[in-house]
Amino acid sequence: MDTALFFFLNQDLKNPIFDFIMPFVTSRADILFVPFILFFFIRDPKKTLLVLSLSLLSVGLSDGSASILKYIFERPRPCQSLEGVNLLVGCGKSFSLPSNHAANAFALSAGLAYFFRSATMPFYFIATIVAFSRVYVGVHYPSDVVSGGLLGILSFFAVLAVYNWAKQAIMVDRFKTYFVLILLTLTVLRLFYINTGPLELSPDEAHYWEWSRRLDLSYYSKGPVIAYLIAVTTGLLGDSTFAVRLLAPLFLALCSIFVYKLTMELFNDSKKAFFAGLLPQITPLFAAFGVVMTIDSPFIFFWTLSLYLFWKAVTSNALCVMRNVSNKKTHHSSRSESSPDTDKLRGASTLITHHGFGFWLLLGLTVGLGLLTKYTMAFFYLCAFLFIIFSKENRFWLRRKEPYVAFALCLLIFSPVIIWNANYDWVTIRHTAGQAHIAEGVKISFKHFFEFLGSQIGVISPLLFLLTIYGAIKNLSSRFTVHSSRFLFWFWAPVLGFFLVKSLQGKVQANWAMAAYITAFIAAADFFLSRELKKGMKVFLSIALSLAFIMTMVAHYSEYFNLPVKKDPASRLMGWKSLGEKAGEVYNDMALKGPVFIFSDSYQVSSELAFYTPGHPRTYCVNLGRRMNQYDIWGGFNNLLGQNAIFVKIGTGDFPQELRNAFDSYEQERLIVMRKGRVIREYGIFRCYGFKGIKNTQYRKF
Repeated sequence: MDTALFFFLNQDLKNPIFDFIMPFVTSRADILFVPFILFFFIRDPKKTLLVLSLSLLSVGLSDGSASILKYIFERPRPCQSLEGVNLLVGCGKSFSLPSNHAANAFALSAGLAYFFRSATMPFYFIATIVAFSRVYVGVHYPSDVVSGGLLGILSFFAVLAVYNWAKQAIMVDRFKTYFVLILLTLTVLRLFYINTGPLELSPDEAHYWEWSRRLDLSYYSKGPVIAYLIAVTTGLLGDSTFAVRLLAPLFLALCSIFVYKLTMELFNDSKKAFFAGLLPQITPLFAAFGVVMTIDSPFIFFWTLSLYLFWKAVTSNALCVMRNVSNKKTHHSSRSESSPDTDKLRGASTLITHHGFGFWLLLGLTVGLGLLTKYTMAFFYLCAFLFIIFSKENRFWLRRKEPYVAFALCLLIFSPVIIWNANYDWVTIRHTAGQAHIAEGVKISFKHFFEFLGSQIGVISPLLFLLTIYGAIKNLSSRFTVHSSRFLFWFWAPVLGFFLVKSLQGKVQANWAMAAYITAFIAAADFFLSRELKKGMKVFLSIALSLAFIMTMVAHYSEYFNLPVKKDPASRLMGWKSLGEKAGEVYNDMALKGPVFIFSDSYQVSSELAFYTPGHPRTYCVNLGRRMNQYDIWGGFNNLLGQNAIFVKIGTGDFPQELRNAFDSYEQERLIVMRKGRVIREYGIFRCYGFKGIKNTQYRKF
């Protein structure tokens, strides 16, 4: 029906007048709205500017949403898949469903018509003509423009709902309102960015996607949560970059929400909560994991949620005070009937007891999930123990069952990793020990120390890092006796301090200490906003926040700054799609002569090839003296004897000596990936014939 209606509108209605008008309408639809907008602007400039702002926000939302939906449905355009189409404009390379033109035209029309009721019919007529033009010129099906129109109208009413809520909410709590609006805007922009931005999957993302194709209790280097999360989103939306990364912006948004909620619980100050909650959104370290879906995206969410639940759990000690008071009153009136006040107190105590126990159970759940995501979550127990030990008012928890029940629940949730490792010779423990340089013993390396310190200054941004640490330390020293300040201290100082000391012994990655900054941000916000700041300090704070935001933007759009490849943080996320396309061409050519498999000597390259080679073939990773990885556990080379192969390596060096006896012959090709005149990466691609097997090679170390 859709195809028949398309040909009716595209061919049967064909006439010289439409052939002249419709290409103009489809390319310059915005001009049709201008006379009406000018007319209303002359009558009421202030209202028109507000209406136009809301309408353009709706257009932005509809345009981004339509672009995302195109890659979910992946419907080819009629001019790409049908014969005999009356094509009057360029066909375009994107997918067909829904139509962005129709979505944007109806979003703009819905906004203008809602506020200027007298022109409702003309506005919707223009949108309808725009939608019709997309079918007439041959680039969309009728259902594309209908769904686009509905999406546009829904986009406007979504923006209108937020606007109406904000008008009311800002009168009650302006900082909370600003927080919600900014967080919502940044999250939506991140979703659009990962759908249309220049960044391809990082090697780690591609590797975790590989895990999601082989779900298991655990994996060589990490727990299973990241694999299951990606499996869910790609199962729903397909194997696309957007599907892999979908949850990253949502986890960062939830992280900010619970930072806000925790700050409100600690200080009941929406201004402090506003700044603390938005700091993860603008700092380069956290913002990166709002776009890239690695283990740090869900990990920092579970850490923040656990902080919130732990504070709610330990502050339920008020119930114990109530219970003691109730018991004393009952004791003093041992043989007399309990008073109504005592009965009420007992009832309240029981209610809070159950409520507090629920927080402990949720805490065990979230810490367990955090451990299944990243083993750094174990620091949470260290920090919590130190906080309880060094807080007189909380030591009684060591004598109560709730923390131990939560810990037991956490171990139960973490048990799949233990079971899996028991079946694989505790390989994760050996890998983690290798990462921690335990076998190297105790040694001092100021080089690694200053590298780690410099990395922290870089990933937080120089001024913000200094202000955060200064504010967090001063917050404790000025309010040492305050319960909340000690809570914040014990959840940032031990983590950051441990990795600073660890960097004296070996290399520490910049993101390993990221959990420390959650409570450090809150402590710094409390310190700076609890006193009247001098003008100079206000300017310094503004510059620090602006610099952090600018650094984050530069990292997102580094291609516009022509940074050297080695200093461009985005360079590791470019050049992989071109490699996959080239590998696909070679694969299709060699497949004409028999079965072919693809492999590399790097898990990063093998994973990227699996994702970006058309058809997502199974890939392999050969051990040529490297460290062990997940591909070695999967294995599979023994089933490939006699097949031809494509071997890919980074760089354009010769065919590895270890592989020359594994094949009858080979041919070498080179691929140089360029972007804006810069060499992003060079690859060696080898056509290998007659696989004879590979001898076991000793792993370098874990």
